[in-house]
Amino acid sequence: MTSKVPLIDQQRCIGCGACRSICPDRVIGAGLSDKAFIDGESCMQCGHCYAVCPAEAVSVPFLSSAPELTSIDSGGATSWVDPLPSQMLMEIMKQRRSCRLYQDKPVDRALIDDLLQAAVTAPSGTNSQGWKFLVLPNREGVIRLGEVTADFYRRLNRKAAKPMMRSVLKLLGYPALHNYYEGYYQKVQEALKGWDKSREDRLFHGAPAAIIVAADRRSSCPAEDALLASQNILLMAEALDLGSCLIGYVVEAARRDPSINRLLDLDKNYRIHSVVALGYPAVNWMRPVGRKAVKPEILASI
Repeated sequence: MTSKVPLIDQQRCIGCGACRSICPDRVIGAGLSDKAFIDGESCMQCGHCYAVCPAEAVSVPFLSSAPELTSIDSGGATSWVDPLPSQMLMEIMKQRRSCRLYQDKPVDRALIDDLLQAAVTAPSGTNSQGWKFLVLPNREGVIRLGEVTADFYRRLNRKAAKPMMRSVLKLLGYPALHNYYEGYYQKVQEALKGWDKSREDRLFHGAPAAIIVAADRRSSCPAEDALLASQNILLMAEALDLGSCLIGYVVEAARRDPSINRLLDLDKNYRIHSVVALGYPAVNWMRPVGRKAVKPEILASI
């Protein structure tokens, strides 16, 4: 059976702590001589530990090799394809990681402007371009949004902690609170405690800036439009040596808590679809990480 967690070679491990510092699920512990070991039965399988390890002590058997272009080497590329830009784009996509460790350094506003210029080159349904970008250019704004988001999850966790409420709602055909308790309650509770006790930021991970991507509900496909623009932001951020991370917890909170939209002064016709944390990464990725194997279904006969 393939392991569901990374494997760490104790002989190779040098105890530098790089893998522990960037593990989003916090399943890596430190043993003798600070050598890393896996302290859990499962993880989100992101491969950060593999990407950051300077001693190549980590392996990720649950992932295949990093994606590679095949048309160029095989001669299958059409005559108008320039192999160099294609390979460069592929390398940017392979190298991009969700950054959860940032330097205490503000992001140059000119770089943020460049990210937005990249965002609006994305396709949109019926060319509506109905997106809206809200920029938090400094750490103070990011913290304020984080605090309002944390207030939402404090209220949600108080409800989820009541077994009778969870059970009754589930019996009535509303299992959302039960499912939240099973999947997220404990992680959120730990994150809230960390913030209240020592200002440990498990939401934005210390990011000094953020871009919120919303879209006009009246567009033909607003969610798709916003997410395509968000992907362009992520890829351009990588090209500009910026770290980025999608913060889904804020998106979920904004869908249920109108106070977040009021804080952002967001028109009622717009809905938030992504929040991108930005900053200069405080981690050096040593190598790209593989992905789960692609298994396409070829529909040749329909």
